[in-house]
Amino acid sequence: AFLNPGVRIIIEDERTDDINDFHYEGGLASFVEYLNRNATPIHEPIIISGFKSDVQVDVAVQYNNTFKEKMYSFANNINTIEGGFHLSGLKGGLTRTINAYATSDYMPKNMKVKIGGDDIREGLTAIVSVKIKNPQFEGQTKTKLGNSDVKGIVESLVNEHLATYLQENPSVAKQIIAKA
Repeated sequence: AFLNPGVRIIIEDERTDDINDFHYEGGLASFVEYLNRNATPIHEPIIISGFKSDVQVDVAVQYNNTFKEKMYSFANNINTIEGGFHLSGLKGGLTRTINAYATSDYMPKNMKVKIGGDDIREGLTAIVSVKIKNPQFEGQTKTKLGNSDVKGIVESLVNEHLATYLQENPSVAKQIIAKA
């Protein structure tokens, strides 16, 4: 239900009359808010969505006050727990974009630094979901996406949309960089 906004899944236990209704209009934004329910978010979820080269990419990113990284990846609604090229693209796009902003003229001189990827992902909750025509999974369990072209697509969309978001929301950008 998180991965497909507007879908409603109802599970009814006829033995106990318990009903569970799963419906999240917010999609991935609702997912990161749900994952961050026990932490204090430092900003609203950042949503990145786009379609490029027959690949639909949806990303939600939110930083919180913890130091734990939570990243989840999905390909055609399959949880790719071992990651793959879509997760690599997200990590690369985040690191490159935040570093570009951190070393730009938007930041005061005392905050201009080069930040490592591990530091950028501290306190990050992120989800990347791709929908592709011919997914290639590595291994029998389908836990890692092997389509190498997806990395560049995800990375460029994250770079483009996140850079715009950071420029339009400088206070959030400074909070993210200060946390890193």
